[in-house]
Amino acid sequence: MKTTFCTNKEEGPSVSSQYRTGSRGSAKAKVIALVGAGALLLTGCTAEAKRGWLPNVERDTTNHTGAIQDLWVHSWIAVIIIGVMTWGLMLWCVVAYRRRKTDTGYPRQLSYNLPLEIFYTAIPLVLVLVFFSFNNTIEKSIKAPVDSEVVIDVRAKQWSWDFNYNYEGQKKYFAGEQAHLNTDGSAGVEETLPTLYLPAGKSVTLELNSRDVIHSFWVPAFLQKLDMIPGKTNYIYLTPQVEGTFAGKCAELCGEYHSEMLFNVKVVNDAEFKAQLAKMEDGQLGEEYDRQPNKVNSVVVEHGKEEGGK
Repeated sequence: MKTTFCTNKEEGPSVSSQYRTGSRGSAKAKVIALVGAGALLLTGCTAEAKRGWLPNVERDTTNHTGAIQDLWVHSWIAVIIIGVMTWGLMLWCVVAYRRRKTDTGYPRQLSYNLPLEIFYTAIPLVLVLVFFSFNNTIEKSIKAPVDSEVVIDVRAKQWSWDFNYNYEGQKKYFAGEQAHLNTDGSAGVEETLPTLYLPAGKSVTLELNSRDVIHSFWVPAFLQKLDMIPGKTNYIYLTPQVEGTFAGKCAELCGEYHSEMLFNVKVVNDAEFKAQLAKMEDGQLGEEYDRQPNKVNSVVVEHGKEEGGK
């Protein structure tokens, strides 16, 4: 009679395989890490990379852009470091603990590891709280009300902008007209766009209002964007610090000609700012020019009669 003996060779785990690494895989990982670090350092030399490819050319375009830029860049640096560490550990595990041709059976199975699971939960929670803390601090400083020297009521309308200035007791306004693209779809004459003038070095409050539908006030170089909601006033507080012309636009889809709702912002010295105000009309274009659907819809006209009972 033939007797067959069974061994535990196929059942037992191959413990030694968990601690072996291939020198070839380790060398490849080092080369990849060096290439990645070199590429990162090279891209970091450019001005665009230093500001995180944000649209502000100058770091201190306003009194807030520097803090916003630092938060953005430092957040990305932290995220990249965490990502590289995570990807590196994952790749190391793939290489170090890969199955060899000589391995038999299954590696030792672990149902759980409480310290490791607490670590994996605590670290992401701490990271989220740190990011939230920095973001909340910056946001509070940006939104803090300021007793500004210049107050401008910015009123968005389909599809242009009105600017009401209040400066040193003067009340002036500018009524904007819609920008128009050329027939071939290219941008029109930029000088004809509505222009918002701001004095350099003076604190400014922008009161954002809408005459009809939801719009959004956005000057990319200022790194701030805020919705303009009918019946609600939102505020932007800033101090322009760099003279120049900056492009602005509506950032909320507001109808057929949304893409043509453009404007310019010109930051000028105090003398030129006063000269521009002198050219504007006296008074304000207030909410009396807003769309008033409730008032219009409240007028009831009986069938067969004109308004006024005639």
